[in-house]
Amino acid sequence: MNPAFSVVFLTTLSGAGQGLLIALVGVELATSLGWIAASAAPSPLFFVAGAALSVALGGLGLLASFFHLGHPERAWRAIAMWRTSWLSRECLALPVFLACAFAYGVAHWFGSPWSLAIGVLGVIASATLFVCTAMIYACLRFLQEWATPLTLVNFVLLGCASGFTFATACATWLAPSLIAGLATCACVLTLAGCISRVASLRRNGRLRPKSTVQSATGIHTTKLEQKSRGFTAGAFNLREFFHGKTPQTLRRIKWTFLVAAFAIPFVLIAVGGSVPSVMLSASLLCVACAVQYAGLVAERWFFFAEARHPQNLYYQQAS
Repeated sequence: MNPAFSVVFLTTLSGAGQGLLIALVGVELATSLGWIAASAAPSPLFFVAGAALSVALGGLGLLASFFHLGHPERAWRAIAMWRTSWLSRECLALPVFLACAFAYGVAHWFGSPWSLAIGVLGVIASATLFVCTAMIYACLRFLQEWATPLTLVNFVLLGCASGFTFATACATWLAPSLIAGLATCACVLTLAGCISRVASLRRNGRLRPKSTVQSATGIHTTKLEQKSRGFTAGAFNLREFFHGKTPQTLRRIKWTFLVAAFAIPFVLIAVGGSVPSVMLSASLLCVACAVQYAGLVAERWFFFAEARHPQNLYYQQAS
């Protein structure tokens, strides 16, 4: 497939915002259950700032999605098929998530006793959005690389990993007592995301196309060689369903995101969460956020690019 950067930014930005909100609610829940000592409890400003960042990330993702529309003024029509379309459900779930994140921040700003209840609703909205976004791709059975439960697992783990990394960076400024705990969670999620993503890469590497040139053309002979796709001009099929990159380029991008999204952030988070200097910790964790997000952009681009659309069997040769 030909990755659209608008969708790449939508899924990575909103995923990070969802993971950040889950981290915030997790901290508040742990505090209410007494797992975090009262003396180490974060101030309301930590939750307000975190919720604002979550809304900003989700809002930027929503804004990016409009660049993928041929007629943005008709975007409201995307919700019309919510009974059968995961895309329509995502269009409904994203504003609900943003509303919950905004309400969560407002509740903490005014010291509302209902903040945790609002946060739980926000976590439910985040989980729903994760499912809707992942199922847009996982439900396409003719794209074998996407049609696997690992698609949903990866969307959830990678979104939560980046969200917890952002939460850890926020804690260095507003809740230093939480740095070690949040850093541990971020490292665990980053490692889990790496394991699941490598598992999907290994699975996809073993896939064999179910369609052949024979089945695509309807000519059933063992010695069939395609010389031309029938035309030389550009077409929608060529632009939308094939990225045009070489196998060497794809290989470089794969190793780039494995290092940038998982290996480097894991080290930076582990070191940043353990150093005694708050300023050094903040610097390391901010770098971890930037590097990990850049790596996740590369990962999501590769996720779209590695899907081999069956139509490319017919259009693979120009002349």
